[in-house]
Amino acid sequence: MYSNKLSRLVLGLYRRKAAAVCGVVLHSPAGRSTFSWAAVCKQRTLWLQRSASLELRLTSTRSASQTTVDPDEVKKFQSLASKWWDEQGEFGALHAMNDLRVPFIRDNLLNVHRARHPGKPLAGLRILDVGCGGGLLTEPLGRLGADVVGIDPVENSIGTAQLHASYDPDLRERVCYRVCTLEELSAEEEEGGEEEEEEQRSGQFDAVVASEVVEHLADLETFAFCCSHVLKPGGSLFITTINKTNLSYALGIVVAEQLLRIVPSGTHDWEKFISPVELERLLESNGFSVQSVQGMLYNPISGAWSWTDSTAINYALHAVKLTEDPQPDSHPEDPAHTAATHS
Repeated sequence: MYSNKLSRLVLGLYRRKAAAVCGVVLHSPAGRSTFSWAAVCKQRTLWLQRSASLELRLTSTRSASQTTVDPDEVKKFQSLASKWWDEQGEFGALHAMNDLRVPFIRDNLLNVHRARHPGKPLAGLRILDVGCGGGLLTEPLGRLGADVVGIDPVENSIGTAQLHASYDPDLRERVCYRVCTLEELSAEEEEGGEEEEEEQRSGQFDAVVASEVVEHLADLETFAFCCSHVLKPGGSLFITTINKTNLSYALGIVVAEQLLRIVPSGTHDWEKFISPVELERLLESNGFSVQSVQGMLYNPISGAWSWTDSTAINYALHAVKLTEDPQPDSHPEDPAHTAATHS
C-alpha cells in the first residue's frame, strides 16, 4: 500500500518535471524567443519512454516486496490441505488450541461489545480470519454468532474449509471463505472506498484474527498496515504465535517437529519467529494499542493447552486499533516496564 502511494507520487513528480521541459520557451542569444516543435516532440517521446520504464520498474518492485505471502510456505500447506480436520493428525495441536483461543477472542470482544443475543454472544460482529486454513477457528467463531470471513492463499485449504462448513446449516449464513491474501482484501477496500461514506472508509471489520499465522509471513510490516486498514476504529486484532527464544527453538522445532512429530517437519522457520516486544513495537507503529499479552503452554502428553505467565514459547496478543493517529513521541519506551510486561 505504501509502495502504491509512493509510486504514484514519484510518477506524478516525474510527469510534472517532464511537462515543464516540454513546455519550455527557448531563448536565442539575441534575446528573441524561439520555439521548436521538433525539440518538443523529441522531449515528449523521451519522457514517455522513461515514464513507461519507471512505471514498469515500480510495479515490478511493488509486486515483489509488498506481499505477506511466502511461496515456500504456500507449498507446505498445499500438501497438507486435506488434513485440516483430522484431530489426531498434523493439526491436532491447533484443534486443541481452540480451548484457549476461542474464549480469549470471545471474552475480549465482549468487554467492548455487550452480548445482546443469548447463546450467540458475538452476533452482529464481523470478523476476518487471516490465514484461516481449513477453518478450524473460523467455524467456532461463526457458531458464536459472528459473521466471519476466512481468507487464505492456499486454494485447496479453502476448498477443505468450504466443504466442511457446508455440512453445518448453522454456518451457511455466517461463514464465507475466499482464496486471497490480506493485502488483496485491503486493496479492494481502498478501491471501493471512494464511493463509500466517510465512516465506512476506515475499515469494515470489528475484529481481525491471525492465529499461528505471523510466523509464516514474508512481510510483517505489510501485515500490520493491512490489518489496521481493514479494521474499524476501536476494532480488535488477535494474534497467537511463537516467541523467538532458544527455548522456543528447542521445543517448537527440535522436539515438536523432529522428535515427537506433533507437527510436520519443516513447518516452522525460527528466523521468522517474533518476540512479544518486537510485535508490540510493530503494531504500535501502525496505529494499535496492545491491551494484553498472555503466555501459552502445550502439553504433548495430554494434548492440552494452558495459560502461563511465561511468554517464552507461545503467546496470545490482543491489540486495539486507535481511533486517532498514534503519537510516537508521546509514549517513550520504558525498557524496564517492557521487560516486566513480557516476562
